[in-house]
Amino acid sequence: MQVHETCRYSCSRKLAATLLWLCFLAASLAIPATYTAAAQTSPARTPPALGTIKSISGDSLTLATDAGAEVKIQVPADVKVLQVPPGSKDLKEATTIQVRDLQPGDRVLVRPKQSGDASALVASTIIAMKKSDLAEKHQKEQQEWQRHGIGGLVSSVNLAQNTVTIKTLTAAGPKDVVIRTGQSTVLRRYAPGSVNFDDAKVAPLADIKPGDQLRARGTRSPDGNEFTADEIVSGSFRNIAGLVTNVNTADGILTVTDLATKKPLQLKVTEQSQMRKLPERMAQAIAMRLKGAGAGENGAGATAGRPDAPSKQAPAPPAAPAGGGNSGSGGTGNPQRGGNGGDLQQMLNRLPASALSDFQKGDAVMVVATSSQGDGPSTVITLLGGVEPILQAASQGQAASILSPWSLQGGAAPEVGTP
Repeated sequence: MQVHETCRYSCSRKLAATLLWLCFLAASLAIPATYTAAAQTSPARTPPALGTIKSISGDSLTLATDAGAEVKIQVPADVKVLQVPPGSKDLKEATTIQVRDLQPGDRVLVRPKQSGDASALVASTIIAMKKSDLAEKHQKEQQEWQRHGIGGLVSSVNLAQNTVTIKTLTAAGPKDVVIRTGQSTVLRRYAPGSVNFDDAKVAPLADIKPGDQLRARGTRSPDGNEFTADEIVSGSFRNIAGLVTNVNTADGILTVTDLATKKPLQLKVTEQSQMRKLPERMAQAIAMRLKGAGAGENGAGATAGRPDAPSKQAPAPPAAPAGGGNSGSGGTGNPQRGGNGGDLQQMLNRLPASALSDFQKGDAVMVVATSSQGDGPSTVITLLGGVEPILQAASQGQAASILSPWSLQGGAAPEVGTP
């Protein structure tokens, strides 16, 4: 009897263990099936598309995305189209418009309808910033930077005092200016290879290094020795003086021999590149002015062909509007009244734009370009031809100082989130 009870107890334990094992097996088989079913019923969501309208045809539009792709988007009759002013971060100021109000050049954020067909992008909501509004905002910002701006080459950074010292070029020669920053100062920096002002990203003061180009918007002190910045943008650029050896208009490539290093450089010209050619009389006038400034600083002007000539010099602030600026507030002013030398930039800004085909082999040029990226060519920001008298009369650093490295091209992207 005792043996029988023992066997029955042992069998019961084995049966319970078997049942438990079967439960675990069933559960393990059921979990993948559940996930598989969920994956089949919940496809990945299609992200919004952000970019500039390239063309509109019928019930579709072609979008040039910020990622560099072209996307064709179907626009159904029930699509919701909202217009927001440039700089909006939400939809509080949005107004409803019609699809017919959209135009090529408008910046849009397209929220697609979700469907099982990943190849078809159908718009559910379109949030637009009009091209005309962006252009107006861009012009106002540019004028603000020109009227109340200062630019130069960074000579030192004091993180303890939150200051940056830059060297600028005035009619009397180089001048050091202390840029003061505060908690409200907006600090931005160009990414390597960037040519657009809107590409500058928020960055700390510690990212600014001696030798960088810096531009600030704010208020100058009465004596002109200090500048309180509301906004700062900085970056690393290249100042190049050289002779053209080859022009490839098909690929937009300009090859020059750097007069400082005697080495050939390839430069990429884009739609954002600003190109000008100086008339001979203007070039001679600028050369005389720079030669005078160079004599005051070094005793005599040096030719750009000297490899040991200074290669880093403060760039002139950008051109002011036709009406000029107030030298006390950081505008260009009159050089005879202690202005910052920006009138040279005004003259350059009034010159007609030149095409790459206007430059020929043997031409002397001055270039402001982005820092080179790996083995690829630097991108031209500013290209100035007709500069032979300037290169003969002044050092390479002084010559390069009349060019502004700042490109204010490009439009702001819609900042509002998808509704």
